[in-house]
Amino acid sequence: MASTKEKKTNTAAKKQEFSKETYMFWFESMLLMRRFEEKAGQLYGQQKIRGFCHLYIGQEACASGAISALQKGDKYITAYRDHGHPLALGTDPKYVMAELYGKATGVSKGKGGSMHIFDKEVNFMGGHGIVGAQIPLGVGIGFAEMYNKTGKLCICYMGDGATRQGAFHESLNLAMFYKVPVIFVIENNGYAMGTSVQRTSNVHELYQLGESYDMPSKAVDAMNVEEVHLAVEEAADRARKGEGPTLLEFRTYRYKGHSMSDPAKYRTKEEVEGYKKKDPIEQVRDTILKKKLATEADLKKIDDQIKQKVAESVKFAEESEFPAPEEAYKDVYVQEDYPFLME
Repeated sequence: MASTKEKKTNTAAKKQEFSKETYMFWFESMLLMRRFEEKAGQLYGQQKIRGFCHLYIGQEACASGAISALQKGDKYITAYRDHGHPLALGTDPKYVMAELYGKATGVSKGKGGSMHIFDKEVNFMGGHGIVGAQIPLGVGIGFAEMYNKTGKLCICYMGDGATRQGAFHESLNLAMFYKVPVIFVIENNGYAMGTSVQRTSNVHELYQLGESYDMPSKAVDAMNVEEVHLAVEEAADRARKGEGPTLLEFRTYRYKGHSMSDPAKYRTKEEVEGYKKKDPIEQVRDTILKKKLATEADLKKIDDQIKQKVAESVKFAEESEFPAPEEAYKDVYVQEDYPFLME
């Protein structure tokens, strides 16, 4: 068992050289998430996107660093701040944007909206709107992988507020008891909606909650994509060896409010600007340039291409049709001729 100091952060003690391919994946995937969500926020302000909308801006390393550390076939599940993961996993942005518009061409057929994006093709098992509801589902998915001896795992994301749910504790207990191959990730962005952890719990170091179940647990600087990769890689190695779950507290930050309806007046401008100085995309950009893996012109070209792709996704969404009224009765039951469905 590592010492408390070792568990508190994924320090530079474990050095690893990453390839150009990995750095470029991080840069492109995080930049796609950022540009997509900047546009989504703008469209929400124009009332072209309705309902709830929770942006991932600032938290991009939590997704990209995990994807680079995991294997094809591993499963991903998260809460309702869910636009970033499928984009980083390879879902075409136009289908995600169409879903935000509520169009039939959306990745969830326009029935899920911002909070319920699913893409089986990339093993994204969905965003879930009920706080903490995805945690036992993540354990179930991991259990299925173990039962079927696939050698794969499930990484289960949640916000810091979800750790107050009973389902969180029940899930950790069962996962540890059965040695389920699941990685629990608390995306601790500082606030559960508008309330800081200091005002909701006597335990401020959230990774310590895993220790109650004798689960290997640590905090990770999730503004640094390299640290995220290393932590997830280590947890995945344990899971694949049959040693069970790990709890990672990703210490990250969202630059925007909890949702688009949140003015975030509970934070100071100085606090937000302080985190922006540690922006995960800028850190990777600086490393790429320092290591001469690409030039400023190369990175500018990538940015321009991503902006064009996002613009095309908006055009696709706006030109798509809304679902037909009868679609409300479909995809409710697996049994297509379910006899008790009223029309």
